[in-house]
Amino acid sequence: MFMMEAKRVIVVIFGGLLNAISLNFFLIEANVYASGFTGAAQLVSSVFSDFIGFNISTGILLLLFNIPVAILGWFKVGKGFTLYSALSVGCTTLFLEILPLISVSNDIMLNAVIGGVIGGTAVGMTLKFGASTGGMDIVAMLLSRINDKPIGTYFLMLNAVIIAMAGILYEPENALYTLLTLYVTTRVIDALHTRHEKVTAMIITLKADELQTAIHDKMVRGITIIPAKGAYTKQDKNMMYLVITRYELYDLEKIINEVDPQAFTNLIETAGILGSFRKD
Repeated sequence: MFMMEAKRVIVVIFGGLLNAISLNFFLIEANVYASGFTGAAQLVSSVFSDFIGFNISTGILLLLFNIPVAILGWFKVGKGFTLYSALSVGCTTLFLEILPLISVSNDIMLNAVIGGVIGGTAVGMTLKFGASTGGMDIVAMLLSRINDKPIGTYFLMLNAVIIAMAGILYEPENALYTLLTLYVTTRVIDALHTRHEKVTAMIITLKADELQTAIHDKMVRGITIIPAKGAYTKQDKNMMYLVITRYELYDLEKIINEVDPQAFTNLIETAGILGSFRKD
C-alpha cells in the first residue's frame, strides 16, 4: 500500500515537471496556449504583461485559479482526489517558477506540437494514477457527481474562449496553433489514459458481494449483478456491470486488485446513457 501511494506521488510530481517544461520551454514564449485552467492562466499572464505592463507569472495565476476549486473539491468531490490534484498544481507552480522561461525553437508549429505532446503526457500520466492536474478536472468531477450532463461541454466552452482570445489579442495564427496544441494534447491523453467521459466496466468475479461492498464504500454508482458461468471450467460466477466516470477508473482498478486480483474486467467506451447513472 505504501509503495503504491509513493509511486502515485512520484508520478504526480513528475507530471508537474513535464507540464512546466511544456509551458516554459515551448508554449509561453510562442503565445500558444494549453487547455483548461493552465491555458487561462497563460492568457491572463500574457494580457497583464503585454497590455497592462504588470508581470505576474503563469504559475502563480494557476495556483490562484485553483484555490477556490480545490476548496470546493475538498468538500464536494473527495479529500484524496483533491489532495493529489493540489499536489499536482503545487508542483507545476513550483517548477514554473524554478525553470527558466526560454524558447527552444523559433518555429511556432514545432512549439505547438512538442508542447502539446509533453503537456498531454503530463495530464495522461497524472490521470492514470488517480489524480488530476486540477482546475477543470475537479470541476468536471464535481459536475459528474451532481448531474449526468456532458462534462466535455464545459471544457469546450473554456477552451473556445482561450482560442478566441488568442486570435483576437495576438495573431489569428496563434488561435490556430493553440487549436493544434489542444488536439495533440487530447490525442496523447487518449493514448495514455481514457479520455472518454464515461466507461462501462464488466467484471467477471467469484467475489461479487465483497466487490459490491468495496465499490459502494468508495463511490455512488449503480451495479447490476448478472449470473455467469465459465465456458471451460463450468464454474458459476457473477458479472458485475457498472458505468463510471474516467476519474473513478483508478479507484475501481485499485478496489478490484485488492478484493479479487483474479477477476476479469472488460472496459468499454460509453457514448451515452439513459436513465439513472448515479445509483441503481
